[in-house]
Amino acid sequence: MEHLFLEWLKEYGYIVLFAWSILEGELGLIMAGIMSHTGHMILGIAILVGAFGGFIGDQIYFYIGRYNKGFIQRKFHSQRRKFAIAHLLLKKYGWPIIFVQRYMYGMRTVIPMAIGLTKYSGRQFAIINFISALFWASMTIIPAYYYGAEILEILKWIKSHWYAAIPLIITVVTTVLYYLNRLEKNLLEKRRERKTR
Repeated sequence: MEHLFLEWLKEYGYIVLFAWSILEGELGLIMAGIMSHTGHMILGIAILVGAFGGFIGDQIYFYIGRYNKGFIQRKFHSQRRKFAIAHLLLKKYGWPIIFVQRYMYGMRTVIPMAIGLTKYSGRQFAIINFISALFWASMTIIPAYYYGAEILEILKWIKSHWYAAIPLIITVVTTVLYYLNRLEKNLLEKRRERKTR
């Protein structure tokens, strides 16, 4: 089964990378970097395909926000807090938040939709979004390309020592989520403080 999946990935790698980058992307970009290292992909094309997929994904989210306000209010009712934080971040930091939102776990789809809900220029969003996507794809694929052999060794170790890798992964994910929750709470507290003044 694993061999079949790898063969399928080698044959349709760019299509898989494009689709994966629209949805989320980092793992797909790392795999593209490794496949470029092994010669199954061309580095420059992998970067462009990954960047274009990431760009298209965020444009979709932006226009969902721009033209489907009612849909967002119905479907994302439980995530009102995240939308409030996204608006606060945009107000406080301006356009750089478009650039860094790709690296904000749990906010990546919310921020483009939240920006779409505002009167922010669609053209300006698209330009910043494309530059951000290109940077994001390059900064993820290129290191995976250069350290492909080392990454493959780590993956080989994880596969044979999965019982040790699982607690490590859980620890890292828990730590990241903890600090993101603290950031959210701090932003909301500052907003409440401003309102009470």
